[in-house]
Amino acid sequence: MEPVTLTVEMMVVLGVLSFTIFLFVSEVVRVDLAAVLVMVLIGILSYLPGLGNLADISQLFAGFGSNAVISIIAVMIIGAGLDRTGIMNKVAAWILHFGGTSEKRIIPIVSSTVGVISSFMQNVGAAALFLPVVSRISARTGLPLSRLLMPMGFTAILGGTMTMVGSSPMILLNDLIAGANADLPADEQIGMFSLFAPAPIGIALIVSGILYFVVFGNWLLPARSKGDDATTGQSTAEYLKGTYGLKADLVEVYVPEGNILVGHKLDDIMNAHHLYIIGTSYAGQKVVNPRVSTTILAPCRLAILGRRKVITEICDIYGIEVLPELDEFTDSFSPTRAGVAEIVVKPGSSVIGKTPTELRFRQSYGMSLLAIHRGEETMSHVETPDHPAVVLGTQPLQAGDTLVVHTPWDMLSLMKQNRDFVVITSDFPEEELRPRKMGWALLFFAIALSLILFTDLRLSLALLVGAAGMIVTRVLSMDEAYRAVSWNTVFLLASLIPLGMAVQHTGTADWIAHQVLLLLEGWPIWALQVGVAVLATGFTLVMSNVGATVLLVPLAVSIAREAEGDPALFALTVAVSTSNSFLIPTHQVNALLMAPAGYRVADFLRAGGIMTVLFIVVSQGVMALVY
Repeated sequence: MEPVTLTVEMMVVLGVLSFTIFLFVSEVVRVDLAAVLVMVLIGILSYLPGLGNLADISQLFAGFGSNAVISIIAVMIIGAGLDRTGIMNKVAAWILHFGGTSEKRIIPIVSSTVGVISSFMQNVGAAALFLPVVSRISARTGLPLSRLLMPMGFTAILGGTMTMVGSSPMILLNDLIAGANADLPADEQIGMFSLFAPAPIGIALIVSGILYFVVFGNWLLPARSKGDDATTGQSTAEYLKGTYGLKADLVEVYVPEGNILVGHKLDDIMNAHHLYIIGTSYAGQKVVNPRVSTTILAPCRLAILGRRKVITEICDIYGIEVLPELDEFTDSFSPTRAGVAEIVVKPGSSVIGKTPTELRFRQSYGMSLLAIHRGEETMSHVETPDHPAVVLGTQPLQAGDTLVVHTPWDMLSLMKQNRDFVVITSDFPEEELRPRKMGWALLFFAIALSLILFTDLRLSLALLVGAAGMIVTRVLSMDEAYRAVSWNTVFLLASLIPLGMAVQHTGTADWIAHQVLLLLEGWPIWALQVGVAVLATGFTLVMSNVGATVLLVPLAVSIAREAEGDPALFALTVAVSTSNSFLIPTHQVNALLMAPAGYRVADFLRAGGIMTVLFIVVSQGVMALVY
């Protein structure tokens, strides 16, 4: 093996690499800003004498138009289109149906689903598509998004090792083997891998990854919220208690046939027992904030807002079953669909002097009136230590009254057009679902997926076909498409590409590889293979997994031949191990999840460090047993 001489350029690149790792680990600046600073530093250094190979200045910003970055932008838009039509809501509801609100059940369902999907499409695409699904699951269950996204993202990366089309290194592997075979006689050529050849490795990695988070997730996963969703992210009960001191719980109950409540009106029950019935479900028809004149029919389910203890006592009297948690109303009352808002009665409004009953408040506005805040006093159906319960429907409204309402967000958006009220709640989701566009969204998603799987079309172009199709058919507007893109993710990835190119073009990667391989010389075959896996793991953290694969596969094949090992197995070790990228958020999937979950580099170091070791142990163990 010919020695590689360490040059000044290589030493500079090693210094920049060290500086990058310092910025990422210390987090003295945001990781996306750190990546931009590194890109700028490489550009400036390349103007210095003798450092011209660090970067081609004309291509310094080419990362922003790279195949990987454009693919991520396109898949974010496709995911937003599927989400806007309600498809992702249905997927989230299906997962919740089987997983309930238990973190230990939801993580395996989400992770295994994403793992299988990512074995047939790029892992970042699978992660981006499921990001809105996991966000909705987090909102509906109250589980922090940071405890769900990392297992999903890690499993998306692991899923790429299950087939020969699951990740870019796996796609490249057979081409690299063909190149290595070009000058060899037929009896010495390395065998090609079939589509599902790496499946045992991928399945073992996915299963081990899921078990890892199920068993150790309590200690490894951060319970962190972003902090900018404080209002919409709170439950109704938390908001009422924190703002107005009203203790209330949202409870779902089942009213059987022949029950004594059948035939009574909602208004009578609410006034008699000082609670709010804000949802009904009968004969497949679910109504949020039904009219107070609605008659109860059975069997039905009711969503009741009040003190759980009081609701339970009343239900015991009437022979009604109290469900342990929301079931049919989980989706309807999730913070992404509905919540508590405040509206103020304008001076000179036509509603002044009228009671909510006279206004037929629920029927007219699609909202449930929970309280009236007037001066220092808060009036509500729910009794508090300071204020007795009152019948809100009989209270004449006054100018300046703050009405606390439970409302679907689309009804609150409509209320902004009403001249009698001022909507003072501003931070609520104003997304309009477009179920009529579901067909178009599914069509263009299927077209993009088919182009990826069955044609040689460039990945970014295939995905852009789907994204552009959704915009043209108005599944999304152009402005909505812009908002769907996580631009900090784009800048993080695009800005790191020049660093990977500098590592490769200056020969630094080659020098590191040779130094490591010199250390491994004379080791047994299994140890050499583990060493190659560790080397590939290290390279994929600081350069693209494609670049690491292209660089290391020929070296791994040479090592295998010198040690009389299996060249195909060593080549597969490289292609699999370049997916072992969990320590820092340089992998596209990890970068995608940083901002939505509020992750820090320390979170990846903690959870990813053990996962990195587990990856090597499991992958090498399966190779030793199966191949």
